[in-house]
Amino acid sequence: MMTVILVILIIMPGLVSAGRSVTFENPNPCALRGSSVEFGCSYDYPDGETVHKTTWSKGGLKDGRWIRTNLSSLPSYGNRVEYLGDRQHNCSLVISDLQDNDTGYYYFRFDTNRYGWRSKGSVYLSLAGLTASVYPDSVTAGEKVTLQCSTTLQLLRPPNIVWFRDGQRVAKPEFQARAEDAGNYSCAFRGHESVTSDPVALNVLYAPVKVLVEVSHDDNLAEGSSVNLTCSSVANPAADSYTWYRRTGSPNSSLELVGSGQVLSLPSMEPSHTGHYLCRARNPLGEESSAELLLEMDETISHSLILRVGFAVKTAVLLMLPLVLVWVWKRRSAAED
Repeated sequence: MMTVILVILIIMPGLVSAGRSVTFENPNPCALRGSSVEFGCSYDYPDGETVHKTTWSKGGLKDGRWIRTNLSSLPSYGNRVEYLGDRQHNCSLVISDLQDNDTGYYYFRFDTNRYGWRSKGSVYLSLAGLTASVYPDSVTAGEKVTLQCSTTLQLLRPPNIVWFRDGQRVAKPEFQARAEDAGNYSCAFRGHESVTSDPVALNVLYAPVKVLVEVSHDDNLAEGSSVNLTCSSVANPAADSYTWYRRTGSPNSSLELVGSGQVLSLPSMEPSHTGHYLCRARNPLGEESSAELLLEMDETISHSLILRVGFAVKTAVLLMLPLVLVWVWKRRSAAED
């Protein structure tokens, strides 16, 4: 009797497993953080049985024991899991918005009207992030720049990748650097632009551009007025030298060096200060000049000032004349006496 029971126990597992199986299309998928992944899955069971329940679970250690927990009971998977399968032979599953704690082992189980069967194997999900690289990461304007995007598994082909600079789309992964190309670059899979890599910076070095001169002075620029000319530029590295020139003759006349530094001060305006001024900004990569700025005194104000001074002198003379005449008369009278 004992021999018969032993034979039955040995044969039973084989009888139960006959015709039952679970097959995973890719047992070791790797997906990007923030993206979605599909576990392709199929299952079989003996003819005549009916499937009434399917379950996906995740394996993990708890109190030193390996247990499988239904995904439906894990709050972190809420609204992120979609079962694409059926109760026939398809058991595919999609997990979206992948997070770091989604890595691990996943199992499938189905229950028929006669027996429950869980997969012997598992799907192990690993996550990878996109890595953006800029070669070289510091260039002089005009040099070639190459953008590369990769995961921990492979270098990704350009047609599958889109690039952003400071959040704006970049047309090509290779270009000749310009000043405006400096910024932070990130990459993403085409069709999944919301999941981007960490940004990487591109530094573009260039000679001064946009050299401008601003003038500040009293409300009326007349003789004796205080005038400041300020030079500004855009450069990388910043301009380390500013020189000032003045042209007093025709447009073809030579320039005269009149000062250095970012600010040229004229504390007391004189006629000799009039002319066309320009600033030249320089850094180790080159130099650039501003447009010429005409600085001239307001002759109307000067003439008005002269007239006011002349009128005041005449008025003073007229006021003093009677007093002088009285004084002369008194002196004469005293002499006659």
